Amino acid sequence: MLKDLGVMVDSKRLAVSTMLGVVAFISKGFLPTPIDKMFVVVQALSFALASLLMRRLGATYASAVNGALLSIVRSGFFPFSLVFSIIYGLLIDGFFRIFKVKTDDHVKNVRLIASLTLSTAITGLVSTYITTLIGLMPITLIFYLTVFVAGVLNGVAASYITTLIWNKCLRHF
Repeated sequence: MLKDLGVMVDSKRLAVSTMLGVVAFISKGFLPTPIDKMFVVVQALSFALASLLMRRLGATYASAVNGALLSIVRSGFFPFSLVFSIIYGLLIDGFFRIFKVKTDDHVKNVRLIASLTLSTAITGLVSTYITTLIGLMPITLIFYLTVFVAGVLNGVAASYITTLIWNKCLRHF
C-alpha cells in the first residue's frame, strides 16, 4: 500500500493506472497534431477508468504519465503536451467528484457522460485557443470546428464504453 494524499492506494491500482496512461499515449502519440485531437476515445476511456480505479486523482496520474511520454515523442510541443494532458486529467477527476459519478456498486451513466464530455470539450477549446494564439497552429475555423465536434463525440463514446466496462467488469476491482 502507498500513501496518496492521505488515502491508501493499492499498488495494483497504481500499476493499472500507469498502464492506462501508457495506453492513452500509444493511442495518440504517433498521430499528427491536430488530428490526434479528433481521436480521443481511447485516451478519454483510459483516464476515466483510472479515475474510477483510484480514490483520488486517478485520471490526473494517468494523464501525467501520458503527458510525460508525449513530451518525449513531441519535444517541440513539450510544455503544452504535458500541461494540457494534466489539465484534462484534473478536469475528469474534478467533474467525476462534482457530479458524483461513482456510487458504491456502479457508475451513473448520464453523469459520467456529462463529466467526460465537459472535460473533453473544455480541454479541446483551451488547447486549441492557446496553440493558435501563440502561433503554433494556423487558424482554420472549419478544421478546428470539425476537430472539436469529433473530439466531443469521442468523449461521449468513451463515456458510454467506460460505463459498460465498469458496471459489467471492473466495479468489484
